Amino acid sequence: MKRIAALDMLRGYALAAIMVDHMPDGVLRHVTLANFAVFDAAELFVLLSGFLVGLVWLTVERKDGRRAAQRRFLRRAFQVWLALVIGGILLALVSRFLFAAGMPHTAVWSEYARWIVDFPVGYVVTLGVLWMQPNLLDVLALYVIVLAFTPITVPLMLRWPWAFAAGAIALWAVSLPLNQMLPNQRGGSGGMLFNPFAWQLLFHTGVAMGLFRERFMPVLRRHATALNIFAAIYVIFGLAMAQLWRYGPELKQVFYMLRDLVGSVDKWSLDWVRYVGILVAAWLVAAPLARPMAWLADTVIGRALAVIGRGGLVTFVACVMLSVIGDALMTRPGGAGTGFRIAVELWTLGVLWLVGMIEARRSAGRKQAARLKAG
Repeated sequence: MKRIAALDMLRGYALAAIMVDHMPDGVLRHVTLANFAVFDAAELFVLLSGFLVGLVWLTVERKDGRRAAQRRFLRRAFQVWLALVIGGILLALVSRFLFAAGMPHTAVWSEYARWIVDFPVGYVVTLGVLWMQPNLLDVLALYVIVLAFTPITVPLMLRWPWAFAAGAIALWAVSLPLNQMLPNQRGGSGGMLFNPFAWQLLFHTGVAMGLFRERFMPVLRRHATALNIFAAIYVIFGLAMAQLWRYGPELKQVFYMLRDLVGSVDKWSLDWVRYVGILVAAWLVAAPLARPMAWLADTVIGRALAVIGRGGLVTFVACVMLSVIGDALMTRPGGAGTGFRIAVELWTLGVLWLVGMIEARRSAGRKQAARLKAG
């Protein structure tokens, strides 16, 4: 499958934004996607992940058959699960080391640092069975679940796309009580933080985009004017929701009016406001902004983000560790200056890019070795 530069760039941006957003004292977190839209990098990451699943599934199935595609994504689900477990262990160890070095931090729950030493076996087991999903890594637990079901869900989507869409929407509609039934570390609140019964809708929307884009894009383009107008209105609405509450009591009242108009806006249960917001953004990127996005992907920043995006699970785990380390570096007695905090963030972005570069070279080496072996 030929790589799409803009897609790699967007994946890289999602990872960079996730890292920056989770540094509480950071400066750059005030200019990430969450400040200008009604959704954030989590929705972007999950939608793009689903889109890639759809693209890769088609390529593998056409070349090697459906069984090969099913095996590939079962293997991928295991790899994501392994990344969750290893990442959870590393997260706790890094946090423990930072506390021992006298470097407090709040980006991750402090109990993980204690549990990894006091209850190491229990900590690893609860990670492995998904009873616990450490914050910053919790989206990987969601990804494990939706990927593990792709050998079943993707063939159903290919066979009965509209019936599958109706089922996914119905499951989303009853997702809150279903999630509360899942045994989980969260106790009284019940269920996983990223509600899998709700977020499956966004993931499968991305899968459908990858599978059927050649069919539905011509249809959508025939209605491009209406869609562009709606998208522009929704972008303005999202910007208002993201910004108005920050500027005094008068504008905050306008924010409350908008919020009351649409109801509660909840990330963890994937409410419809955020879902529509990320779909609007997907349309803008794929249609009216396609050329600017392609140009941006060919800039220095775009190529750097693409390197991060191609790093996959390795760069995801790295971005989590760097969030914690960056937070600890900024947490200084009396506070850290703006220049120092920006320097820390730029350092973490540079390290994340370096990790992506190393992983990209390793991946290229593995592919070359496989081709030589096959030849």
